[in-house]
Amino acid sequence: MEHAADFARGLSIGIIMDGNGRWAKKRGLPRTAGHKRGAEVFQDITRYCNELGVASVYFYAFSTENWRRPAEEVGAIMRLFGDYLIKAFDYEKENNRVVFLGDRTALSAEYQRKMNEIETRTAHNTGMVLNVAVNYGGRQEIARAARLLAEEVRQGTLQPEQITEQLLSDRMYTAGQKDPDFILRPSGEKRLSNFMLWQAAYSELVEMDVLWPDFTRHDLDLAIEEFNRRSRRFGGI
Repeated sequence: MEHAADFARGLSIGIIMDGNGRWAKKRGLPRTAGHKRGAEVFQDITRYCNELGVASVYFYAFSTENWRRPAEEVGAIMRLFGDYLIKAFDYEKENNRVVFLGDRTALSAEYQRKMNEIETRTAHNTGMVLNVAVNYGGRQEIARAARLLAEEVRQGTLQPEQITEQLLSDRMYTAGQKDPDFILRPSGEKRLSNFMLWQAAYSELVEMDVLWPDFTRHDLDLAIEEFNRRSRRFGGI
């Protein structure tokens, strides 16, 4: 589909990849099959965002709460994540900068090494910023930022009255990046599910009744069109 030059150029988009398990259940497949299909959709939508000139995209891949799922399912998700880490180097060719959000200390040492390597190798790329949230929780992120500021106060390098919204933003995993213009929630759900709670203060919310494994480039077009029709006033008139 042909788009105007400014259709999506410069946008920052948050995406909650939801509905993998339900997609598999509807087809009589194991939940792991839904996650595999969802990973394939993730790769295609990433490339499409890049083609559209999107500035940054935030994918919610694995939350701090997802550890509560059955061990078999968690293991399958982690194996898929490992496959992604190996394939992620392809994104260098597309000039993407890759950033991982979340507490990576809960992951294996090998995964942490690969994540650090990918971030280092793509750090100077000038194209779209691809953010992947793994073992991520919005409340956990805010608490972490508060602890970092508290430590600065304890060390005497910062006074409590000097703490501003900007200083807190600068301690988030997303420091230096643009807040999402809109957050997309497929699968028909209407909640943030602990995703980017700080950054989403003025983000538009776009919900779509399509499970993530069924999500297509056309669906993303529809989501962007919906966002482009919105009037953003940021508290003004």
